[in-house]
This record gives sequence, structure tokens and C-alpha cells, in this order.
Amino acid sequence: MPVTVGVDAIEIARIRRALGRYPAFRERCFTDAEREYCDSRKNPAESYAARFAGKEAVGKALGIGVARAFAWREIEIVGRPKPSVRLHGRIGALARQSRAGAVDLSMTHSRELAIAVAVIEEI
Repeated sequence: MPVTVGVDAIEIARIRRALGRYPAFRERCFTDAEREYCDSRKNPAESYAARFAGKEAVGKALGIGVARAFAWREIEIVGRPKPSVRLHGRIGALARQSRAGAVDLSMTHSRELAIAVAVIEEI
């Protein structure tokens, strides 16, 4: 079965600045559950950055890349310690049409970077 992979890395400081400068950034890019989780963490910017990178990685693995506009909240990252992905709306429909199976997502961060890798097997 064919497999697609998406990878993304983002500077945590960049997300920290966006969170501080643009109050609507949280609501535009993250679901209620994602915001609740990230805001409960000791360093919310790290968790937001990892989820942002995760959403980018999933978009790339689905073949829509980052150049195409899509609704950030249609890719929802849930669960701990192993994150899982829920696809909603247009993204969910696109995944079903392209015969995308479950999304396997791994996220990590250092002091400076958040990195995510998404793998999707075709069904």
C-alpha cells in the first residue's frame, strides 16, 4: 500500500510571538480542546508550536501542502501521550476521497523548535 509522509518544523519563538501579538491566532488555528490542552501546560507556546507543526505535517502528507489555504481547525490533534488526528470538514472529505487511512503523527520539541512527522497509508 502506498504511504505518504509530511514533515514540518517551526520555531517556538515564532508561535510565542503570534500568540502574543494576534489574539485571534488561537481561535483561528486551534479547536477548543486543543486550546484547553495547550493553555494547561507549563509552557503553552511549546504545545501550540508542536500542534501547529503537526497540522502542517498532516496537510503535507495529504498532499495539500502549506501553499493551499485550508481551515486549520479541520485538522485536530487529540490525545496523550501518543497524539492522534481527527479530520473534519473539507479536509476530512478530501482524505476520504483520496482513500487516506489513519494518520500516524509524531511530535516533539526542543527549546527552540517543534517538529512533527505525519504518515498516512492509503486504504
